[in-house]
Amino acid sequence: MPRMTAARAAVEILKREGVEVAFGVPGAAINPFYRALKEGGGIKHTLARHVEGASHMAEGYTRAKAGNIGVCIGTSGPAGTDMITGLYSAIADSIPILCITGQAPVSKLHKEDFQAVDIASIAKPVTKKATTVLEAAQVPGVFQEAFHLMRSGRPGPVLIDLPIDVQLTEIEFDPETYEPLPVYKPFATRAQIEKAIQFLLESERPLIVSGGGIINADASDLLVEFAELTGVPVISTLMGWGTIPDDHELSAGMVGVQTSHRYGNATFLESDFVLGIGNRWANRHTGYNLEAYTKGRKFVHVDIEPTQIGKIFAPDFGIASDAKAALELLIEVAKELKAEGKLPDFSAWAASAQERKATLLRRTHFDNIPMKPQRVYEEMNKAFGPETRYVTTIGLSQIAGAQMLHVYKPRHWINCGQAGPLGWTIPAAIGAATADPGTPIVALSGDYDFQFMIEELAVAAQHKVPYVHVLVNNAYLGLIRQAQIGLDINFQVNLEFENINTPEIGVYGVDHVKVAEGLGVKAIRVTDPNELGAAFEEAKKLAAEFQVPVVVEAILERITNISMSKTVDMSNVTEFEELATEPGHAPTAIKALKV
Repeated sequence: MPRMTAARAAVEILKREGVEVAFGVPGAAINPFYRALKEGGGIKHTLARHVEGASHMAEGYTRAKAGNIGVCIGTSGPAGTDMITGLYSAIADSIPILCITGQAPVSKLHKEDFQAVDIASIAKPVTKKATTVLEAAQVPGVFQEAFHLMRSGRPGPVLIDLPIDVQLTEIEFDPETYEPLPVYKPFATRAQIEKAIQFLLESERPLIVSGGGIINADASDLLVEFAELTGVPVISTLMGWGTIPDDHELSAGMVGVQTSHRYGNATFLESDFVLGIGNRWANRHTGYNLEAYTKGRKFVHVDIEPTQIGKIFAPDFGIASDAKAALELLIEVAKELKAEGKLPDFSAWAASAQERKATLLRRTHFDNIPMKPQRVYEEMNKAFGPETRYVTTIGLSQIAGAQMLHVYKPRHWINCGQAGPLGWTIPAAIGAATADPGTPIVALSGDYDFQFMIEELAVAAQHKVPYVHVLVNNAYLGLIRQAQIGLDINFQVNLEFENINTPEIGVYGVDHVKVAEGLGVKAIRVTDPNELGAAFEEAKKLAAEFQVPVVVEAILERITNISMSKTVDMSNVTEFEELATEPGHAPTAIKALKV
């Protein structure tokens, strides 16, 4: 039997589980693992500037390509605690990433050794499993189990903590005979699907709610096939955006209290049956007024995690199933019913959804200087085509972007949905671009998100990771300011100051162009909305020429209120800006405005 260090055995397992890339920051307690990485070869390593950044890079890497599992690595103590935010982000959105940390020697774990912290206990609430390995011979089994857990059931992250002496201990391990464990996923039964279809047959105005579980299952093509077979319109959740192209005749928009379309909410409120597949009924989708969301309609919920069914509200029928398996059976049963002439004709209902899509639009075309954010997204629609992959986290920029941008493919909207940590965007974009360099990446940030982990731009410069980063700057915590309106305060959300080194930008404070250039990337500042299109084209050229990110900073008006519900009620969304009343008000809408 071959002998090698436990660290080397772990590296050999990573390769045999399909890992090709890792993101991390070395340190004393994880150095033996890094030596094994170097000696073992076969895994490209990207050196992050912050360990939290490495964890977000791993998530972006996972989410960009079906089958990927991102790996992030850090040393003991603060490296592990820094990655907790990344683990929380991953588990909240059902994303598998593997976090590997170094640790003090086993004999020192109870002695308050330097940078020794019980990271496994800290990480347990935000992982599927977190383990400090105390016996070197257990390392292969712990890594094998980790990949099994990450891929089985509802996907999610795992943390493995390796004491330095465990890493260095030699064990017997034969990589050539290693095999990954079988993956477990629940499957719907024929009887369950037939019962679910019965609700559809009895309805007049059905909708499909398409969640992120469909993307995780790599089943977007099946979702579109089922929708086309039955003629049922599809509402995508924020995490499921891209499962059906925005310009598809059965795409009915998004629903919710923030990242929603006027036409999406209106169509949902007219429905009488909802089939939710791979979605969580998250509160930004349903709102807190569940009566408004559920009254007058029946629900069937399909989810891979049995305990998700009934967590937010009790559906009329629930099915614990992988989304792909459920869709395959749904298609099979629907085809049989269609052949028998038993599928209802929902064409009039689908047409009414498209009518709303052409009439209930928000205005995007404004010529104001400083510019309104709506104009930025209009120009993005013009400059960035259907092959574009957007990456963003939270804030008014993300909310407005989701209302006004267009997505045409799965995994082309990579958004930190539930956790929403500021700073996520830059490292996640780096991870996504590393996973799929052939797809153009456009990141979207407000000024505060951009500043949180701005140092990771140097990673992209060092490793030649090009993408375009749209930065909308109003020198405000815009979403928090808007949330404070109901409390009648505007407190500790102002970021403006006069920069003594860049007086020409007035009160907009941080000179993002100088900072970005200092980190080795290119940057363009735009103050006139009519110059945005040219700036985006120049950014694409510069990114291709220099193989680094290019930041396009749009200087916005200081205060804009983006459409959302003041009462967290999807039936009561406030439209703060004037609506589109003529085609020129929304020139890049999916459907031209009908007047």
